[in-house]
Amino acid sequence: MFVQVIEGKVKDADLLLRQTDTWVAEIKPSVKGYLGSTGGVTPDGRSVWIARFESKEAAEANSSNDRQGAWWNETAKAYDGEPTFYDCTDIDTMFGGGSNDAGFVQVIEGRAKDPQSLRDRMREMETGLRQERPDILGMTIAWHPDGVGFTQAVYFKSEAETRTAEKATESSEMRQEFMDTFRETPTFFDLPDPRFD
Repeated sequence: MFVQVIEGKVKDADLLLRQTDTWVAEIKPSVKGYLGSTGGVTPDGRSVWIARFESKEAAEANSSNDRQGAWWNETAKAYDGEPTFYDCTDIDTMFGGGSNDAGFVQVIEGRAKDPQSLRDRMREMETGLRQERPDILGMTIAWHPDGVGFTQAVYFKSEAETRTAEKATESSEMRQEFMDTFRETPTFFDLPDPRFD
């Protein structure tokens, strides 16, 4: 699987969401190898979209399409400045990956002290995390091209349930161990109204 992450400050959220709907309705039917996407806009006006393709080649074929180019030229007007793109060929999932049943998605962007150690530990923690955080429906981790940075999308049943569970587990050993794996404080993108395709 190949994942492209697009993030940036938004100046026109309505335009961005309209363009997303346009892409699904008019461009998606002709795109080969597209698997789906998760995205949205945070309450403070930042946007993050995670698009999944069967392969990097499928994503590149879509990007070079004239209709895609025209669509993006219009979509780019929704951003305040140039958005950041991460093309990720190294992907991990937990609990089966993403879920369209989620009512809330939190995207975590960070840099790992020891990427391989973090990946190994996350696989080991999966069973314990399932017991400690039953509000988590799924998770996708896309590793950035530098092999150190990553974008992690965590799918939850609801924001209210997640906030309650966060408070109940804020001092848990597992949570502390996870936070200690970052090189610096990660960035959180809270999507209270996530869009799925």
